[in-house]
Amino acid sequence: MGQDSVSTPRLSFGPEQDGADETPETGTPYAQYVRLETLHSLQHPRSKVDAELSFIITTQVMELLFDLLRHEWTTAQHALREDDLTAAFAALRRGTHVQDVLISSWDLLATMTPGEFTSFREVLGEASGFQSSAFLRLEFMLGNKNASLLEMYQGSPAVHGELTVALHAPSLYDEALALLARRGVAVPHEPGTARYRANEEVEAAWRLIYTDPERAELARLGEALLDTAERVTRWRQRHYSSVKRTMGAKPGTGGSSGLTWLKQSADQDVFPELWTVRSEL
Repeated sequence: MGQDSVSTPRLSFGPEQDGADETPETGTPYAQYVRLETLHSLQHPRSKVDAELSFIITTQVMELLFDLLRHEWTTAQHALREDDLTAAFAALRRGTHVQDVLISSWDLLATMTPGEFTSFREVLGEASGFQSSAFLRLEFMLGNKNASLLEMYQGSPAVHGELTVALHAPSLYDEALALLARRGVAVPHEPGTARYRANEEVEAAWRLIYTDPERAELARLGEALLDTAERVTRWRQRHYSSVKRTMGAKPGTGGSSGLTWLKQSADQDVFPELWTVRSEL
């Protein structure tokens, strides 16, 4: 999520929201199914700058894709917990396609000139993509946990509660490591509430897996996770270059360090042992 993106309301698709408490949609069956009237009523530019509409719509699309990616990663976690690697592979594969679209979505913002962005930036106030709860939920699912980030949601009890649960829950990588342990590979896999750090024992476990033909299915899991991890890196790099082109090193609207923070993030690998073990194979 961009440091200067407007964080939009998230849409929930759970069974508790079956439309019973919503204003009925009108129009064709298609319009009713995808709630077109509601969807197209969510864009409210605060300026008369043409580029702001593109900025809002792209940000809203990103938010919806964050929800879809969360769904796929959650499905993958459940499958790993049930030792169902076939279902886990399918969910991770679908997730990589979502990630590819997310990465490409930066194309809509990257060519915005500094002048265009500056002309409506003031209307954002303190709104920043750094405040996106959907994106932070994904970061927690990747193992990039930081309890202090929950402070910005103190005024939103429901969101704060959801993120607190995510903070304490096993990450996607935790679930994968737990499966390795159940398959007889000695590996530490206790979930924590801090950012995951590389572990030599975990790297040794992956080295064993990659060099043992009888553990080919687990090696395939490693590659599926790395497909996800690589796209996380691509997203961060694309985010960094887009912001650098559009606004340079200016501070983010939400008070973040902007470009400096993005560069640090882009340099950090998720599932780090899957990267470092390659030097040993």
